[in-house]
This record gives sequence, C-alpha cells and structure tokens, in this order.
Amino acid sequence: MSRVFLLSPARCDGRRAQMLLNPAATFDLARRIRAPEGAPIGEVFSFLSGLYFRGKLAYATAFGQPAGGFVITTDRGLVTPGTMITRTDLLAFAKVDLATAGERYVAPLRRHAEELGDRLHAESLVVLLGSIATGKYCDTLTAVFGKRLVFPSTFVGRGDMSRGGLLLRHARDCRELEYEPVIGAVRHGKRPPRLERIAR
Repeated sequence: MSRVFLLSPARCDGRRAQMLLNPAATFDLARRIRAPEGAPIGEVFSFLSGLYFRGKLAYATAFGQPAGGFVITTDRGLVTPGTMITRTDLLAFAKVDLATAGERYVAPLRRHAEELGDRLHAESLVVLLGSIATGKYCDTLTAVFGKRLVFPSTFVGRGDMSRGGLLLRHARDCRELEYEPVIGAVRHGKRPPRLERIAR
C-alpha cells in the first residue's frame, strides 16, 4: 500500500533563526537563503528545528512516495521539500500564527490536500508526521482524507526531540513504524520511556 507523508512545519529554535537571518552571516545556508534563488525548504527547516524536522524528512524520504513527501506551510499549503525559499519567504512564514490565521492558513492547505486526494489511489495512506494533540493540522486534513489520514501510534506522549530521534532511527534501520487513523485515536497519553542512547 502506497503512503504519502505530510510533514508539519518546523518549530524554530530562536538562536538558529537569528543565526540564519543575520544579514552578516557568512555560512553557506545563510548566504544561499539571501540569494534570489534561495535554498530548499527541507534544508532550511532542518536547520531551524534540528532533530525533529530532520527526523521527519529522513523518514519520509526513506518510506514515502514521492520521496520526502510534502511540507505543511503556514500560508502556502503543501510544498515539496525541494521547494526553494528565500529570506523574505521565511519571514512571511514566521508572521503567521496558526492559532489565529484562519483561512489564510487553512484555505491553501485544504486546496492542496484536495488536489492530492484526487491523485491518490483509494487505498493509499496519508501519514501525518506532526502533532495530533490539537486540531491545527488534523481538522482540515481529516475533513479531506478521512480514515486514510494516519499517524505513527508511538508518537502519543512523546515530545518533539523524542519523535525526531525515533524517526531517524527507523529511517536508518529501514524499519517502518506502525500507523493508526487519526480519527478515533487517543491524542494524549502517558510519556513513554526515553529512547536508549545509540552506541557510538
């Protein structure tokens, strides 16, 4: 059964954001995002949020079709990880508060989700790699995909870094996680044990 992955937006580390957006920064990604052609959103979000988004991207690339899936943005719906963005784009994303954005956020997400749903085989799964604890992603996506929208069941109770570490390990070991439908799922649960450290 084919699977398409939807990656929730990066949660920015403030220090990393300041580094990237500093007009005087000279490291490669900062230079590229200031250039007219920009840099891939997958690379930029991986830098900004570190382990969690990096884990989502690695996992979606390992198991999804198309490889890498689609990134949920705050005001442009779904884009591929290779979509180029600039410093201006990144600042525009940051101005949108999902809690209050309303149709500015929902309308493009709904439109792209419906277009994706029309292209998918009826039995294809849409895997949300993001939080199901609130309705900010789930309400719009379940309205479009219904029971085809699933998530890794081991996400419940885990924090962002734990989810990122879990996804990286499973991508590395080529072991796909088990999924369950978002509809009817327990959205809050007891925190699971910490992941064991990887032997170096």
